[in-house]
Amino acid sequence: MGQHMKLAPRMIQSMEILQMPLQQLEERIAQELESNATLELSEAGEEGPDSTGSGANAQAEARADAAADINAEDQPMRVDEGHGEDDFARLDSFEQTHPDAAENAFDDEARPPEAARLEDLGSFSRARLEGEPDAKSEAMANTASRAASLIEQLQDQWRLADVEDSLRPLGEQVIAFIDDDGYLRTNLETIIDRWPPDQPKPTKEELERGLRAVQLLIEPAGVAARDTRECLLLQIEALSEQHGGGGEDRAEWGVVRKLIDEHLEDLAQNRLPRIVEKTGLSMEELKHAMERMRVLSLAPGRQLVQDPPSAIVPDAIVEYDADSDRYVAYLNDSRMPGLRINREYAMLAKDRAAPKPTREFLKKSLSNASWLIDAVEQRRKTLLRVIKVVVEAQREFFDYGPQALRPLPMTLVAEQLGVHVATVSRAVAEKYLLTPRGIVPLRSFFSGGTQTQSGEEMSWDAIKAALKDIIDAEDKHNPLSDDALADALKDRGIEIARRTVAKYRDQLNIPSARLRKAY
Repeated sequence: MGQHMKLAPRMIQSMEILQMPLQQLEERIAQELESNATLELSEAGEEGPDSTGSGANAQAEARADAAADINAEDQPMRVDEGHGEDDFARLDSFEQTHPDAAENAFDDEARPPEAARLEDLGSFSRARLEGEPDAKSEAMANTASRAASLIEQLQDQWRLADVEDSLRPLGEQVIAFIDDDGYLRTNLETIIDRWPPDQPKPTKEELERGLRAVQLLIEPAGVAARDTRECLLLQIEALSEQHGGGGEDRAEWGVVRKLIDEHLEDLAQNRLPRIVEKTGLSMEELKHAMERMRVLSLAPGRQLVQDPPSAIVPDAIVEYDADSDRYVAYLNDSRMPGLRINREYAMLAKDRAAPKPTREFLKKSLSNASWLIDAVEQRRKTLLRVIKVVVEAQREFFDYGPQALRPLPMTLVAEQLGVHVATVSRAVAEKYLLTPRGIVPLRSFFSGGTQTQSGEEMSWDAIKAALKDIIDAEDKHNPLSDDALADALKDRGIEIARRTVAKYRDQLNIPSARLRKAY
């Protein structure tokens, strides 16, 4: 015998709903609207006993009627012993990673049995299902087609390239191994080892010829390079050909070619005086050549395929109220659809004259719809409570900026709200606030910190902001070392070790003093 604590599957689903950012929640609701006929949108400004949504204050009468007639096996908190292992396994993966989208656990339940025919649902249901356009088909028709991948675009170019027949299969195999940046990072021996069994394997020299043909004929220049040096030299070669014969311009590209070919490591480490000493160039000539290098790309493949920018939709908005001299927060739920239970389906689920399979199917669908409405409402209340505590605790951030951030442990917020710290963690995950200081991740308000020499509490993020402020204001011809940065922070009352300064500088993607030095 033993005692075990298990989370009901719908509690797991509630956790997922709470953790979803606004865009993901909208997708989840759209999926349920499409699959569950008993759930529908309420019109904007509509009021009535059967409507509910983000602004509703009471449960709909139809939901109450449906809930009263749902059997015990459909109650939200029951663990289905037949499927519990899958739900608990999914909880484990949910705790370890943030899923891109919540899985619809009710697809199987919401699927009507064979006996629940369309004609059994009544004339109003047939009109609803047959008269309205298919939302899924419309969405698919209005969705932009998938953009061609980098490999697909390069293969298309290669098919049109004017090359001898013996080189064509070689180039196709080379292109197949090019990564998203446009580099061929797989050595030729490995490519030969993985050669298709239905084609004769080439020699390394033959594959070299195929690689060279791809490098010269495929655009943009630099694609299929095996390292940074080769990538840049291929681009210079193409630019030199574009400018034609001799002249001053071609000579300057010759200087750039020599610098990349012979002094790339010194350039990367900003050792400009050493390059001047080795090449005999003046510092001005070297800087001029480096300016020319700005047109070169370190990732030519990204010119054809770029990662789409991810749009950030804030979950809440924080504004200053001058009348009360405080900051107020409200949810950005104008985008959220109002949800309600379809009254006709709720009535049909209780109609003893309807076939039993139809009523059972509708009861399950009504249970799922009612649960989703409750989960969305619970998410709204929890998120707003957490945000209000954050706004009150971090007032100085909104007044003075990131350097005024205070330490705010999640445990403190959880105790104040009377919830588990995991609930707070899920509520702030991937959520953003639109504030007078821009769009800010909600999680950034939660961090530890230290005490300044004056006894003031200061968060680690505020210390990073102070460090960045010092570096931005430094003399670029004589940048501050990490020791000097630690001393500058100490002058501001912030005492941290040099290695901590180096760690925070790396987290801010700020290079060392030697690489920041301007000549």
